Amino acid sequence: MVWTPFTRAEHNRSGLRYPSDLKDREWELIAPLIPPCRPGGRPRDTDMRSVIAGIFYLLQSGCPWGFLPRDFPPKSTVHYYFKRFQNDGTWSRIHDTLYRQTRDLEGKEEQPSYAIIDSQSVKTGPEAREMVGFDAGKKVKGRKRHIVVDTLGLILKAEVHSAGIQDRDGAAMVFDKLTARFPFIEKICGDGGYQGPIAQANSPRPLEIIKRNEAGFEVLPKRWIVERTFAWLGINRRLSKDFERFSQTTLAFIQTAMIKLMIRRLARYQTS
Repeated sequence: MVWTPFTRAEHNRSGLRYPSDLKDREWELIAPLIPPCRPGGRPRDTDMRSVIAGIFYLLQSGCPWGFLPRDFPPKSTVHYYFKRFQNDGTWSRIHDTLYRQTRDLEGKEEQPSYAIIDSQSVKTGPEAREMVGFDAGKKVKGRKRHIVVDTLGLILKAEVHSAGIQDRDGAAMVFDKLTARFPFIEKICGDGGYQGPIAQANSPRPLEIIKRNEAGFEVLPKRWIVERTFAWLGINRRLSKDFERFSQTTLAFIQTAMIKLMIRRLARYQTS
């Protein structure tokens, strides 16, 4: 993207309380997807827009739950809704709805036909309780984020597992039920880590291997797309390192990071 006066104005968030806050158009996109209060109880008096803004603030700033500013709802309330949406599948439903809208905005068919797989090993914090291992290749003790993306760089599926699991073995986890959700995928692209019979056997579609150029730096066709997605995730400081106790919490933050990215893109271009 070329930075012009128009694009700078479109990306400018200086008028908000915090840069992570939701603009009106962004809230209009996500508000209908927030589940209503449970029947039989008292009416909800929590400001859900402020709750989502609090989650985005924590995601983007990387602060602990106890460090949320006081102008958000209490940390216990924000954390409650984050975990509730994780456990009842709300984050997944919001992500999938926005994914379809973003594909439509970009002029793409609802179902992708090409996918790219890759992994990223990240260090874990001292609170990590499970799924921690050592990646001998990257010399990293922590967890591995395994993602499959489409040609727009939007995540189709993600898994978080021990960094000690090699790519060819971890691919089986992220490939599981992938084509049940995206049956029109025709080919999957990966790097040299997925070469061999194990990854090929686990892949539900033909696996195309694109190796790195040993002679020097080269932008590899299609492979740069998934690297850009990891960069998008890394913009959020909560994901710059795996600070979570459990891998499923990391997976929920990956989903919320993509939700934040997609609602900003939809709000920006549907009104331009």
